[in-house]
Amino acid sequence: MDLNDALQTFFDESRGLLTDMEAALIYLEQTPNDPEAINAVFRAAHTIKGAAGLFGLDDIVLFTHHLETLLVLVREGSLDLNSDLIGLLLQSGDHVGHLLDAMEAGGLRNDSLIHKEQQLLAQLQQASGSVGGAVQVASLPKVDFSNPESLNSDELWHLSLRFSAGVMQEGFEPASFIYHLRTLGRIVQISTLTHALPALSEIEPENCYLGFEIRFASHASKSEIEGIFEFVSQDCELRILPPDSRLEDYLRLIDELPADRMRLGEILLACGAVTEHELQRALHEQAQEPGEERHPLGEILIEEQAVQPELVQGAIGRQTELRQRQAQEAKLIRVHSDKLDALINRVAELIIASSAVGVLARHNKDRAMREAASMVSRLTEQVRDGAMMLRMVEIGETFNRFKRLVRDVSKETGKEIELHIGGADTELDKILVDKIADPLTHLVRNAIDHGIEPPALRLQRGKPAAGRLELRAYHEAGMIVIEVCDDGAGLNRERIVAKAIQKGLVAADVELTDAQVWEMIFEPGFSTAEQVSNLSGRGVGMDVVKRNIEALRGSIDIENRTGHGASFRIRLPLTLAIIDGFLMSVSDSHYVVPLDAVIECIQLTPDAKNYVSLRGEVLPLLRLRQHFNLEKRDLRRENVIVVQVGGRKMGLVVDQLKGELQAVIKPLGPLIDGLPGISGSAVLGTGEVALMLDIQELINQASYTAIDHAKIAITMH
Repeated sequence: MDLNDALQTFFDESRGLLTDMEAALIYLEQTPNDPEAINAVFRAAHTIKGAAGLFGLDDIVLFTHHLETLLVLVREGSLDLNSDLIGLLLQSGDHVGHLLDAMEAGGLRNDSLIHKEQQLLAQLQQASGSVGGAVQVASLPKVDFSNPESLNSDELWHLSLRFSAGVMQEGFEPASFIYHLRTLGRIVQISTLTHALPALSEIEPENCYLGFEIRFASHASKSEIEGIFEFVSQDCELRILPPDSRLEDYLRLIDELPADRMRLGEILLACGAVTEHELQRALHEQAQEPGEERHPLGEILIEEQAVQPELVQGAIGRQTELRQRQAQEAKLIRVHSDKLDALINRVAELIIASSAVGVLARHNKDRAMREAASMVSRLTEQVRDGAMMLRMVEIGETFNRFKRLVRDVSKETGKEIELHIGGADTELDKILVDKIADPLTHLVRNAIDHGIEPPALRLQRGKPAAGRLELRAYHEAGMIVIEVCDDGAGLNRERIVAKAIQKGLVAADVELTDAQVWEMIFEPGFSTAEQVSNLSGRGVGMDVVKRNIEALRGSIDIENRTGHGASFRIRLPLTLAIIDGFLMSVSDSHYVVPLDAVIECIQLTPDAKNYVSLRGEVLPLLRLRQHFNLEKRDLRRENVIVVQVGGRKMGLVVDQLKGELQAVIKPLGPLIDGLPGISGSAVLGTGEVALMLDIQELINQASYTAIDHAKIAITMH
């Protein structure tokens, strides 16, 4: 792999780790002692630090080292997590993200970034110093040797030591090594083994015949203990069994190992369960065995009493997990979004070409050609669905970003907010996911700042002190619906109307429906906030929210519950590129609607006016010929296409029904962009252009006065 590609992969994966780290920290604010979440935060920082070191990104390594030091204290239980500490960790994660941006842009840090880093380092060191200073990463729990009562039989190392007969002839005194062992801890018990002593007449004065079994209390690692006997390693057999109480620590370290260690010996060595000497000795013994009779390394280590069976099983489990993860990752391929967009464009052109072939086949009345064209059309549809699935992503990742936003805004406003997420697995086009984030951010901020009341006021009104904010997503009629709901005070109709009159948007004597009143808040510069805050109140934003949503061929409506909250409901197409549509014509013009929005097609009765009764239901009609001021033609019959969006139905009166088609949606040109009721265009197989109808907008434009008259007429009958 090219180094630049590898570095870019590091940047991308590090940002993903920071996202995971932020999510875990937000979760820890509600569940501060969850060990899995704490380990997830530590692993993210540790992985970024290690990977940054490979690329020589020293600024990131230095900062994440201090962050990692603090996280070790949290993980060991030496430092309690609280809201302030989580805030510091979140800011530190943000700073790592800023460092990644700076490194990706060329590696230069500006003065503001350096100043912020100095502040954060001081806070990290202060927090770490409050419990006794820095600690070593991945260290095992410490033991207080000054207090013998703090030790029990389960916290003692066991050393089995056998010196060779000629150890003293090599100039080594066995007793000196045992004495030196006391520098690492306390010898609780030592048993001298004399079973190797020969008969008195056969004893050689310069030989050592003694062995030792030692119970040793120490916080040192296995490697440090083995290091005491380094100079005599060729003249002794040493077995070191860790305390049973440390099994959980070793197993925890095994779980936290980076994913680049796959071999059993490497896993046990990395967590400190075995030493390099023990591992090499076991590998050497394994290599001496015939291939067909070779024992597994784990069995050899257990037989030599170098490690407990539980640790071998834990390492094997970790090994299996890593293999499965790598096998899964091997199935994934990172593809640049530009390449994916190019593929979608090619598929779109293929659909248009396939449609043209179908038209020619029908025109020539060639049966074989029509069958071939039909097969090409089916295959093209399958290719289209496969290509579109590549660009579909779950909206849950976008929703999870708001956990941090809700936390920060609630702290700033002094409110207690509970965020609830639903439908996180709902999928939509990645382009829509990226572009909907800003409108959602503004709606969430407004809900917290304007909608949800302060805790004291909520208690007075008989509500829980903590406000409830919900983000939900689901599919409906070929569209995705995203809801931002709160249980606050709701919209104040009187205040909105008064502000609209003050700004000259409506006359004082005009009667407005609720829907018309709620629509006022999307006017530019409209705000009912009594005070301007850092979050809102300047009248900038809601008009931009609506404009951005409409630019995505979407719509937004409001459901208000006075005193009990409000819901902002956004409807978006599943994709901006290719859809299944229904084609119709009026005069010489062609129109397309999303197929999922079509309920049924009926024939228009001659006596129908602005409505029809459809199985007892009043259905308003919109005559496209009149609506778009098209040329009138004498027709024997007219047709009605019944469409529905968000529970609201209407009938579109058209001349001809053309049937289903795959429509490649193209944006409108600048001259006609923003035309009411039109959201795009599609090229047909004949080369003609069909306009894409915005059903939601047409329903809003339809005259509901006709519906009222219809209800009266039906009631009278």
